[in-house]
Amino acid sequence: MTRPIVLLDLDDTILDFHKAEKLAIARTFRELGLEPTEELTALYSEINARQWKRLETGEINREQVLVGRFQILFDELGLELPSRRAKALYENFLSQGHYFMPGAEELLEKLQGSCRLFICSNGTAVVQAGRLKSAGIAPYFEEIFISEDIGFNKPDREFFQRCFARIPDFDRDRCIIIGDSLSSDILGGINAGIKTCWFNPKHKSHEGDPVPDYELSELQQVPELLKRIFC
Repeated sequence: MTRPIVLLDLDDTILDFHKAEKLAIARTFRELGLEPTEELTALYSEINARQWKRLETGEINREQVLVGRFQILFDELGLELPSRRAKALYENFLSQGHYFMPGAEELLEKLQGSCRLFICSNGTAVVQAGRLKSAGIAPYFEEIFISEDIGFNKPDREFFQRCFARIPDFDRDRCIIIGDSLSSDILGGINAGIKTCWFNPKHKSHEGDPVPDYELSELQQVPELLKRIFC
């Protein structure tokens, strides 16, 4: 029997993005002469999340996310600060170092050989390249798909179609995506016609669409789930 194809999201599935983001945005604010208070960081996070959602629905493009989030923030604060410099600073800080989600390293070690592993990320290419290099996990994956390189973002069906075209002997029936985002990973997997697993470590409540095929709260649960589905 052929090995299952496992598409893994990167941020907040394998690598702890929120921890890295918090440190990077604090360093960015300080570099711009701002004190990274909880209120300021929370406002940025709210604007940032809103912009990424708009990207996923096709309302805005990537540049409008990466630069626009800072411009919106500075406008709301009544500050005249360079949004493009803020973007450059933030991406540089974010690309340095990494933090694993609990159980991520052990999961990759366990799945290596028994599954065909791929990364599917909406992150910025230069940032993800730095974080993946720091983490040293690229050898676990046959290929790493970054939306900025692919030309489409999750959950767009075309993103997945282009990924599938680059996976030798792709079998839709033996493919699953595992990720923490309902709006990009789960909806994207549904759009692409593959199995979906929502990684929900914070036990967030959810009703309505999109509906994942499976839900897990710990990465340690993944091997048993895959065995149950594909063996």
